[in-house]
Amino acid sequence: MRKKLIIGNWKMNKTKSEILSFVKDFQNEIKNLNLNCDYGIAPSSIYLDFTKEAFKDNNKIIISAQDAHFEEKGAFTGSNSWSQIKDIGIKYSIIGHSERREMFGDNNTVVNKKTSKLLEEKIVPILCVGESLEDRESGKANDFVTKQLEMALIGIKENEIKDLVIAYEPIWAIGTGKSATSQDAEDMCAEIRNKIKCLYGEEIANKIIILYGGSVNEKNGKEYLSQNNIDGALVGGASLDAKLFVRLLKVVA
Repeated sequence: MRKKLIIGNWKMNKTKSEILSFVKDFQNEIKNLNLNCDYGIAPSSIYLDFTKEAFKDNNKIIISAQDAHFEEKGAFTGSNSWSQIKDIGIKYSIIGHSERREMFGDNNTVVNKKTSKLLEEKIVPILCVGESLEDRESGKANDFVTKQLEMALIGIKENEIKDLVIAYEPIWAIGTGKSATSQDAEDMCAEIRNKIKCLYGEEIANKIIILYGGSVNEKNGKEYLSQNNIDGALVGGASLDAKLFVRLLKVVA
């Protein structure tokens, strides 16, 4: 059985003092709780090391990067390489988030290079895929998302794919307050799993962790995560408040 995974994506939020306040509240909230799920936080890159240190008394939490460049080093102003996040002990990174694709030009080729390099370096990619409202309303959502996935996995072998996490995030539901119905989310996650089955076989498809992201919170989380093909959530706004985030973890655990 696949264990649930909840990752909070802080995006470009929180200062040092706010991180320390979150950690204090979070640790207090989970005290004496037996959470039967994996969980983590993806802070801004400038605070990756700081957040990791702040959580030093919590050996269960995953600290993830929000992105990682596929080159080891070089003239890529503003970027952070896989080798830099690996150097500070970070073992997960979100890649291909729609905000990266739309605002920073991370096309399918770039996402493929990042996916391939992270898997090669034993860093777990949280690979985001998702369609626009236009694609959904035109009936092209399934084709669009599975094509994104297929392009991201070009050249990736069976022995590498097992470590991948996939996050389905419909673009129209990110930070908008809108959300796909639990059935819509389940249908797409099932489509994603079936694509993995076609590419790598049923055994691997059954092991792959697939998250749903798009205005997930403590109120609707149980409905999403009770679906057969949804193994967790990539959470935005609901992860910024420690108490709300822990409530979500309690709901899905």
